[in-house]
Amino acid sequence: MGASCGFHPEALSEYAEATHYYLREASPRVADGFVTAVESAVTALLEAPTRWPVVEEPEIRRFVFSRFPFVLFYRWEPQHERVTIYAIMHCSREPAYWHHRIERGAKEL
Repeated sequence: MGASCGFHPEALSEYAEATHYYLREASPRVADGFVTAVESAVTALLEAPTRWPVVEEPEIRRFVFSRFPFVLFYRWEPQHERVTIYAIMHCSREPAYWHHRIERGAKEL
């Protein structure tokens, strides 16, 4: 069956907000590039979920985007073959703002 991916609802909101920001402040082309970067990141995480290092407990890993000032925080749950994305964080944000999300559920995509 293969691994699945879920987003915490607030991570989905961050994704939408960033996309809308790029549409408003840059261009549809830049917004599309951001969406493509996130989709590529998800694909990479599903292909090799342990490739990126654990940066904090409980087993939270960080994917750093190369073109956009964002990082993606996620956890690989091998028992469920699932990647859960907890934050799509702009690099200017307070790093720990999303920690409360770890105990809450995620929406399957």
